[in-house]
Amino acid sequence: MKRRILGGTGISVSEYALGTMMFGAWANQDHDDSVRIIHRALDAGINFVDTADVYSSGESEEIVGKALKGRRDDVVLATKVFNSMGPDANHGGNSRRWITREIENSLRRLGTDYIDLYQIHRPDPATDIDETLSVLSDLVRAGKVRAVGSSTFPAEQIVEAQWTSERRGHVRFRSEQPPYSMLARSVEAAVLPTAQKYGMGVLTWGPLSAGWLSGRYTKASDIDLTGGRSAIERHKFDPSLPGNARKLAAVGQLAELASDAKLSLPHLALAFVRSHPAVTSVIIGPRTMEQLEDLLAGVDVELSEDVLDRIDEIVPPGTDLNRDDSYYTPPALADKAQRRRRPGV
Repeated sequence: MKRRILGGTGISVSEYALGTMMFGAWANQDHDDSVRIIHRALDAGINFVDTADVYSSGESEEIVGKALKGRRDDVVLATKVFNSMGPDANHGGNSRRWITREIENSLRRLGTDYIDLYQIHRPDPATDIDETLSVLSDLVRAGKVRAVGSSTFPAEQIVEAQWTSERRGHVRFRSEQPPYSMLARSVEAAVLPTAQKYGMGVLTWGPLSAGWLSGRYTKASDIDLTGGRSAIERHKFDPSLPGNARKLAAVGQLAELASDAKLSLPHLALAFVRSHPAVTSVIIGPRTMEQLEDLLAGVDVELSEDVLDRIDEIVPPGTDLNRDDSYYTPPALADKAQRRRRPGV
């Protein structure tokens, strides 16, 4: 498997990264099977494993720790912090108080004494970015973290973090991890160019767009809204909603394009994301060995200019077909009080 350098760190990472969100209570609850999947990915040439503290409330990190025993030195290990890990308001976020505590929890669960890439899972409007970068710098100097990155940050907050690092003498984010697929292309407009400008590595997630590009959905009746993720996030799956109707129509056209190119739809989807010059590694998140084997079979697929042009015609560059597919909403949009002047003021 081909490798690329992660954001000027000198760390060599595979073009596929193994995402582990599907290991644990959220999906594959068989620890032994999950470990076998991780080992198969490593044997296939994947040297980059990505997890997060919040995945199955720490269980995913524990599974990864089991799988990496005896192989830790050959693996680039990434995890994340930010999401709530308990009922207390201080058990989450990007404060010094929480990160200092949670890094120890992640290290314990992973069975290691250092993290290669420690990522801030989401922006935290309650915490000054200077505070967050300060504690991350301390973790790097203490040898507990090798490099730091962001995940699902808008372009303007990536810029703010880079400027803060320069002006305050902190370590800087070396990578960004945004969602990116043929159906969700908004990061092409600013996030990916901003990452390129600052020499950051890019680790994309969601290349199959939550299953929309897995080949599972060919018509509206294929979408089961009674259980699983589609029931929890109905606004991202209900085909009666305009944004999802647009996705379903695009999936049909993309499936036809894949067939004409003699590719499966998932292989077309992964090759599309890999083709962007800003992308360092594409995170794949299989739940089963069968899914992993299928994804590995497409690792050498490269798309021609004609195929890429046709994808642009189906889903224009910089476009999200369903704006509700966003995984981060700025507080200025989420809180209506920030958009409305109070009467008499």
